[in-house]
Amino acid sequence: MKLYFSPGACSLSPHIALREAGLDFEIERVDFATKKTKSGDDFNAINPRGYVPALRLDDGQVLTEGPAILQYLADQVPDRKLAPPAGSFERYRLQETLNFISTELHKGFSPLFNKDCPDAWKAVVRTNLARRFADLDKLLGDQPFLLGQDFTVADGYLFTILGWTRFVNFDLAPYPNLVTYQTRVAARPAVHAALVAEGLIKPGA
Repeated sequence: MKLYFSPGACSLSPHIALREAGLDFEIERVDFATKKTKSGDDFNAINPRGYVPALRLDDGQVLTEGPAILQYLADQVPDRKLAPPAGSFERYRLQETLNFISTELHKGFSPLFNKDCPDAWKAVVRTNLARRFADLDKLLGDQPFLLGQDFTVADGYLFTILGWTRFVNFDLAPYPNLVTYQTRVAARPAVHAALVAEGLIKPGA
């Protein structure tokens, strides 16, 4: 498999999942300015939507959209318990959580990265994100991970989104459980390896 990524983007989430799953894979960086991959391929030909993540499977198929990729990867190694079994109610809880992260947090950050977005709207966005973070802070005060005691692909996704706060000056200090959670996830060997591989931290950090 090959994961097309951009450092620190939402593609970090499936990158973490690949390493947590212990699967064989390659990564290839995408330059959004040129829409070229590091090897010179036209990324728009790989994913016509033009954004990461995109996962090329061994049979040549390309899977896109983070939540779909995460569940696919988790299902390749059910013994790792990166997702509850398909058909179980707990699996629907995972889907519920992935959708929450995708729609309420992931897309919620988009205006903050847009230089053309009016400051008044960015203020509204920050208020909305603060409300969502408060909910998560309360949840994570009662359990170590989003679905309970076990790390799942949803945690890699939330960790990725939390990493964006430092780029938009969003202070997480009012959410101590989220800060502790972020540190807890960052300490996982697979997460650390993904961060190093993407050049987001130094190997000895």
